[in-house]
Amino acid sequence: MSRILILGGSGFIGNALYKELAPFFDVHATFKTDHAAFEKNKHFHQFDYELESLDILLDNLKPKFIVTALRGNVTSLVRMHFEIADYIEKNDCKLIFLSSANVFDRFTNYPSYEYDKTLSESIYGRFKIKIENELLRKPVAKYVICRIPMIYGAGSPRVNEIKAQLQLNEAIDVFPNVVINATHINKLVQQLHYIINRRRRGIFHLGSNNLIHHIDLIKDICEQLGYPNPLLKQVYDSNEDRHLAVLPRDNILPKHLQLNIEGVVNSCGVL
Repeated sequence: MSRILILGGSGFIGNALYKELAPFFDVHATFKTDHAAFEKNKHFHQFDYELESLDILLDNLKPKFIVTALRGNVTSLVRMHFEIADYIEKNDCKLIFLSSANVFDRFTNYPSYEYDKTLSESIYGRFKIKIENELLRKPVAKYVICRIPMIYGAGSPRVNEIKAQLQLNEAIDVFPNVVINATHINKLVQQLHYIINRRRRGIFHLGSNNLIHHIDLIKDICEQLGYPNPLLKQVYDSNEDRHLAVLPRDNILPKHLQLNIEGVVNSCGVL
C-alpha cells in the first residue's frame, strides 16, 4: 500500500483529502498547533515548517507521495518546497503541489490553460510560480502541479464567511467584472484521489469547465443558502471584464470527475 504524506493535514483542504484517501492508502499528515484529536491519531505528526526541517519526517516515513496543503509564511514555504524538490529527485517519491489560478493573475483577457506561460502581479501568485518553476526543472514523473481556482462547498471557509455575513445582514464584496471558474471541496479531493491512484503526471487545472461572473456566482450561492436578496457591495477594479480562470485542455479527467458551476453552487447547501 502506497504511503502518502499530507503536509497541512489539519487545514481545510488537507483534512478533507486525508478523509478521502485514508480508507485506501497508508496516509500520514501533519498538524502545527496542539490539538487533542490529531495528537491521538498516530498517523498525524506535529510539524512546524517555520521552525523545523522536513528531513527527519521524510526519512522516517519514506512516503511515495507528498501533498503540500500548507499556507502561511511565504519565505518558509518556498524553502520547504525546495527541500522537497531535492528529496523527490533523490528518492522514489512524487510531489503533488497544490498551486493556484493566481499564477495567471496578470493575464486578464482570457482564461488560462495548463501549458500557458505563467505571470502574476500578486505576491501569492509569484510565490506559487517560484515553486512551480523549481518543479518544472525536475523529471515530469516526479511531480504533479494542480492549479486550483476558488474553492466552495458546504463547510468551506468561503461559504462559512458568506453565511455569517448573510446572518448579520452585512454587505458581501463582489466583483462584477471578474470572470472566474470555481470548484468545491468534495470534487477536488476526488480529483486528487484519481491523480494519485492513476499515477498521473504533469499539470492539471482542477476547476469547473464553464465560467461565471463573480457577482453571479455569489448571488447563486446566497440563493442556494436561502437568501435570494443578499446585500452586495460591488467592487470594480476594471472597466472591462477580467478573467481569473484556469480551464483544462491538455490533461482532461474522466467525465465523472469533471464539474460545472451549477455543481459548485449546489454543493454549498449540502453538508
